[in-house]
Amino acid sequence: MSEQKPEARKTTIIGLVIGTDMKKTVKVRVERQVRHPLYKKIVKKRKNFLVHDEYEKCKVGDVIKIGATRPISKTKRWRVLEIVGLTSTEEKNEKVRTGS
Repeated sequence: MSEQKPEARKTTIIGLVIGTDMKKTVKVRVERQVRHPLYKKIVKKRKNFLVHDEYEKCKVGDVIKIGATRPISKTKRWRVLEIVGLTSTEEKNEKVRTGS
């Protein structure tokens, strides 16, 4: 009797790359909006994550999707899943190459 466990939901979030100073690691800022419990005003909350970038493809300004993973180091618990948007200079270069 082999019982299969149901797949666990993996947390994914989208953030902006703000630093690439370390090898195979990028710093990502994730912003979210929450309503203040007392004053009911929408407030922006920011949090920075250290994310594992195996192939070092991310650059400052890229928008990326990150996913939770096993602990890679003392502070890294996230991994780059995909690059959602490129920096503005990269987008211009892509348009020039494709002729759009």
